[in-house]
Amino acid sequence: MPDDRLTHLTACLDSLSAQDKFTGAVAVTWGDELIFQRAYGLANRAWNAPCTVDTRFDVASITKLFTAVATLQLVERGAIGLDTPVADFIGLPAGSISPEITPYHLMTHTSGIADDADEEAGELYEDLFVDRPNYAVDATADQLPNFLGKPANFAPGAGCRYCNAGYILLGLVIEKASGQAYRDYVETNVFDRAGMDRSGFFRMDVVEPDVAEGVEPIRVDGRVVGWRRNIYKYPPIGDPAGGAYVTVGDLQAFHRAARGGKLLGPALTAALFRPHELHSLKDQRNHMIGYAWEFLTEPDGRILRYGKEGVNFGVSAFLRHYPEQEVTLAILGVGEDAVWEPARELDADVRGR
Repeated sequence: MPDDRLTHLTACLDSLSAQDKFTGAVAVTWGDELIFQRAYGLANRAWNAPCTVDTRFDVASITKLFTAVATLQLVERGAIGLDTPVADFIGLPAGSISPEITPYHLMTHTSGIADDADEEAGELYEDLFVDRPNYAVDATADQLPNFLGKPANFAPGAGCRYCNAGYILLGLVIEKASGQAYRDYVETNVFDRAGMDRSGFFRMDVVEPDVAEGVEPIRVDGRVVGWRRNIYKYPPIGDPAGGAYVTVGDLQAFHRAARGGKLLGPALTAALFRPHELHSLKDQRNHMIGYAWEFLTEPDGRILRYGKEGVNFGVSAFLRHYPEQEVTLAILGVGEDAVWEPARELDADVRGR
């Protein structure tokens, strides 16, 4: 990646930060070389604590990558199969989901089950906690009332629709197959093995050092007059669909370890980095879904890029790899809109504008 593009990147991020349009951290690798790493803005606005490259950010739905890897590890061990009937395996009530749904369907968003909050239908996740306190949701199974019993969108395998609830079910599969709580399994078998020694699932009601606080601006007549914390918007600790905390360096370490075969054997490592299903809700017919990853491919199947994004009230995150350029981008931010403009600029830099 030529030096002039890094010069543009630095100028762009400096400008966005100066306008208070970007708070977070960025890391760029070229091959195995870290060529850019920097943090901007405030991790905690109440105390004017700055972000650093060691700050842990909520990565929202990027957590699904960790869940997918954990699932595939248990497939590799023979504890479950990609075609194991999930409802029977984890003991769901008869009729709550289709008995045909498998881990494959859940990982590729092709299960058809109703989501806890269907974003494509305009539902808001925080509305789940209007009548039920968010602090009542702690264990993975506590999420089940949010979606079990809702009518399915389509039969298993008959479509592709992004679904947080599918990853909650994968978390229960992981717990049953491993005999461990989801978070314990992932911390030991994904974070530790990948060298992500700064990452974890941190409770909002427990003080943890170097953790960025998710906030959104309060606006009056277009002016920012304050900041709203995200503590009432989702459960107090992360789950299989979202909410792990990682540093920007740890996110790069995860990608490097996964690609390098440190988390899975050769066959499932290859499967992890391969598209499996057409994303039927996208305009581009070359937009594909894999095991949590999203791929952009050429008509001949060549992969142009793959990645995963995450967004929730107060946080946003972005991880993308370009195989031909051997460039990996990781951006973690405070605020729902934090990472998208830097992501567009980085994408243009990688592709040569």
